[in-house]
Amino acid sequence: GPLRESGGGSVQAGESLSLLCEAPGYRYRSYCMGWFRQVPGKQREGVATIDGYGKTTYGNIVRGRFFVSRDDAKNTASLQMNSLEPDDTAMYYCGRRGGPICNTLSPDDFGSWGPGTQVTVSS
Repeated sequence: GPLRESGGGSVQAGESLSLLCEAPGYRYRSYCMGWFRQVPGKQREGVATIDGYGKTTYGNIVRGRFFVSRDDAKNTASLQMNSLEPDDTAMYYCGRRGGPICNTLSPDDFGSWGPGTQVTVSS
């Protein structure tokens, strides 16, 4: 089934948010899952990925602040975002890659997307 993100909102700098990606209807553990973000006028950029074996990869700008996890029993992936900064303001998307291995943080490597959830961080 389609992917669906939730958990976005408006927060102050320094606060935290937790995003959830729900992925009903398929063998979830067989897929690499990724979190991406995009602001108007810019390309979608990779935030974090987690492969079918639990290995994680992070973009440099979020490493140490954001943490990705998955719950294969519930078919969900989460993104815990701490110490949020105004530059983190974006629409956040979860994506699915056709296979358990995550090769890159490039959105071109992912073929299925949710509609996104907006995160707004004010200073």
